[in-house]
Amino acid sequence: MTLKDIFSSLHSRNYRLYFTGQGISMIGTWMQNIALSWLVYRLTGSVFLLGLVGFTNQIPTFILSTFTGVLTDRYNRLRIMILAQVAFMIQAFVMAGLVLFNMIEVWHIVVLSILAGVISAFDAPARQSLVVDLIDKKEDLGNAIALNSAIFNGARLVGPAIAGVTIAAVGEGICFLFNAISFVAVIIALMMIRIPYKKPVVIADKFIKSMKDGINYTFKSMPIRTMILLLAILSLAGFPFIVLLPAYAKEVLGGGAGTLGFLMSALGGGALTGAIYMAARKSVLGLGKIISINTFLLGITIVLSSFSTNTTFSLFVLFAGGLSMILTLAGVNTLLQTIAEEEMRGRVMSFYAMALMGTHPIGSLIAGSIASGIGIPYTLLIGGIITVCAGIWFEVKRKSMRKFIHPIYVSKGILPGLTDDLT
Repeated sequence: MTLKDIFSSLHSRNYRLYFTGQGISMIGTWMQNIALSWLVYRLTGSVFLLGLVGFTNQIPTFILSTFTGVLTDRYNRLRIMILAQVAFMIQAFVMAGLVLFNMIEVWHIVVLSILAGVISAFDAPARQSLVVDLIDKKEDLGNAIALNSAIFNGARLVGPAIAGVTIAAVGEGICFLFNAISFVAVIIALMMIRIPYKKPVVIADKFIKSMKDGINYTFKSMPIRTMILLLAILSLAGFPFIVLLPAYAKEVLGGGAGTLGFLMSALGGGALTGAIYMAARKSVLGLGKIISINTFLLGITIVLSSFSTNTTFSLFVLFAGGLSMILTLAGVNTLLQTIAEEEMRGRVMSFYAMALMGTHPIGSLIAGSIASGIGIPYTLLIGGIITVCAGIWFEVKRKSMRKFIHPIYVSKGILPGLTDDLT
């Protein structure tokens, strides 16, 4: 493992611009995420409303992703993403203004969360499928996807810590303001990117037909179907533990905004470590095994967190949880993007976004409802057990995925002379 291996995709000018802009913007995004969850809990004291806000923020992705995936394959992905970032910036400025002038109410948060969710429904498939177009060498795809995770989780490490201190010192409004300003960096970077024009393959098809073709392609492919289903299970049962962290920090650990910031930073630190490891990998061999093992381990960490009342122990557990979570997600993302056909990539990644981001709000709402009834620890325990079972199930399915993925990679020339150790 060398620095050259870890940052190989940065040799591509377009990806280097994207990486830099996103690195700045994501810090602001994570500051806003922490400020938003803490604001909701401060105003209401309700774990149910924490789940409700998570639901309203991401349910539009579940509803709209099939539609926006077709748009991603039909139109310029870069332009779609630029427009989405401008819309995100406006939304953040509105939120900042309402909080700073002490005009914020819960219904404002819900409406603006829905708006952010609609924007995300357009942004997510364009963002996910754009990566391939930003790199000069297709063999750098896995590295670029892993570095995307590194950006995201490096920001998760830094942003929450800054947000915790900022909230304690001057309140949540400054976090929203910083996020709004940070979008300027990514918008400028995206506008500097130059990608040769490719005529969309599906432009002549009727819109509904293109949508149906995307559904058929995604769910008739055994490997793609299996990975999408795994993500849906994790988003419903495993990942909602994140939305409960504000209440977990206060009610279980007896802390405040600073404790929440440290918990999120521990999660981000583990995820960043996992992202760096994935970036240094030179091959897609063994990704399936990484996914199944780390899904299982993620479930174990959630179970352990349900028994913890000690902040230090919880930090170690969340570090391990972040590590296993990102290894799972980066593995799934890389496999999906490499086996999907170019003309179907946007639609496949829209289902990835639907399973990861769109199903998550449903899980958040369920987790918030259960936690308000039986408490946070038991809610985490149930989610952890389901996640462990998902890891075992995927390991069983993994063994039959090889025969489907092997010929795809051989035909694409991604890895000539593949062995049976593909996944």
